[in-house]
Amino acid sequence: MATLGDVARRAGVSISAVSRVLSDAPGARVSVATRARIKQAAADLAYRPNFAGRALKFARTDVIALVVPDLTNAFATDLMLGVEDEAAARDHMVLLGRSEDLEPDGEMVSRLVGEGRVDGVLVQVADHRLPAELAPLVQAGHPLVFLNSFQPGHLGGAVLDDEAGARLATEHLIALGHRRIAHVGGLPQSFTARRRLAGFEAAMAAAGLPVPGTAVSRLGYVPADGRAALRRLMAADPPPTALVVANVNAALGVLAEARTLGIAVPADLAVVSVHDAWTAENTWPPLTTVKMPTYELGRAAVRALHERLGGGPGRDEVVADPPPRLVLRESTAAPR
Repeated sequence: MATLGDVARRAGVSISAVSRVLSDAPGARVSVATRARIKQAAADLAYRPNFAGRALKFARTDVIALVVPDLTNAFATDLMLGVEDEAAARDHMVLLGRSEDLEPDGEMVSRLVGEGRVDGVLVQVADHRLPAELAPLVQAGHPLVFLNSFQPGHLGGAVLDDEAGARLATEHLIALGHRRIAHVGGLPQSFTARRRLAGFEAAMAAAGLPVPGTAVSRLGYVPADGRAALRRLMAADPPPTALVVANVNAALGVLAEARTLGIAVPADLAVVSVHDAWTAENTWPPLTTVKMPTYELGRAAVRALHERLGGGPGRDEVVADPPPRLVLRESTAAPR
């Protein structure tokens, strides 16, 4: 049985172009000559859609895909709940996958949409991905909404106000009396990491506090990155008395490494994390966090995708309702 890939190779075009032409997708920008070549190739190969009985016309599956980098990340739990609740309210089913499996050229998304498996896709890009790697995916023109990032050349993203969240976390430490505050951040190319660093720097600047280069670590979001960041930051002379950590997973690594190094939290070092998760209250000491509207982010992303499927132009949205909220636990205190 011929596939979209077979048709694409015969016509000398991309899979995404074939899928748009054969599904009569609204707004498909394909020349008359190319359209004719694709349809001729499909006829020559006796191509039929994968699902029995489906005609070569645009049809809805009422299924959307949610692709996230790490299904074990506690952050993903609230996000998935929001996506599922909003999808159910709109009679959509949700297909779940990992963006670590998302090829840089976007062929997986082309297959999902082009072969009629899903109507559209919500994608949270892995933090190590560069915008240039995602260009083919953006240019394919699929119904697509990015979670936690805005991508160049694409209208269709839903993000949190990470800058406000990091600013609130930093202001909490400043209010406790800390002046030597360091930041444990994500990778430099990460959209969320850049926004959280900006919030940290804005709060420090507003308080008239310096941020030397030795006070910022940009290694990543996993516990091992938090461990490495703590060792690096505490080597400064003098060391910081408090840390703003960009996410809960890295903060768990910070707390674990602090125990290894004999650093008492919060007596020797106060630690606050942007984002909240069930793991934050089940570590030692329980972690002070800034709770973000992650559930609402999931719902907003589905609404944006639904609008796109209805022929809307797409839009970028910052989800800030409810606003970031400080969750006080036991990992922060005034400096000694």
